[in-house]
Amino acid sequence: MVQEIRVVQTGVQILFGFLLTVAFTPRFQELDDPDRTIYIITVVLGSLATGALIGPVAFHRIVSGRKIKPEAVTWASRLTMTGIVLLLATLVSALSLILRVTTDDHIVPWLVVGVLAWYLLCWFALPMWVRGRKTNGKDDPGDGKRPR
Repeated sequence: MVQEIRVVQTGVQILFGFLLTVAFTPRFQELDDPDRTIYIITVVLGSLATGALIGPVAFHRIVSGRKIKPEAVTWASRLTMTGIVLLLATLVSALSLILRVTTDDHIVPWLVVGVLAWYLLCWFALPMWVRGRKTNGKDDPGDGKRPR
């Protein structure tokens, strides 16, 4: 789990750092109110995602040595999944803002929904599908039996 968190933590921190710099660019002053609102939402989501994804590290440091590893793993997993969902929202919000500023407004919703569908497929649907196939007893390698 720690390796998973390291990968996603780095990505969210880079994204969040980039988002923070946007407000200090000359082009930011040209944004209209809806785009500024999307920007603020994106920054807040990025901050929440960063907090949730760093949370397991702080949690581990604070409870380390207390002999509550199963509970610590459960909470770290919950924080990580929460962080991934918040990262998803951050990415979709950032994509929406970037596309609104750079392309024709009429295609933005379609592009954003398409990318969101891709994220949902890669991050949730595919793993859940594989998990369902592998844990329903037919292909479970842990039982030592071959599927019939």
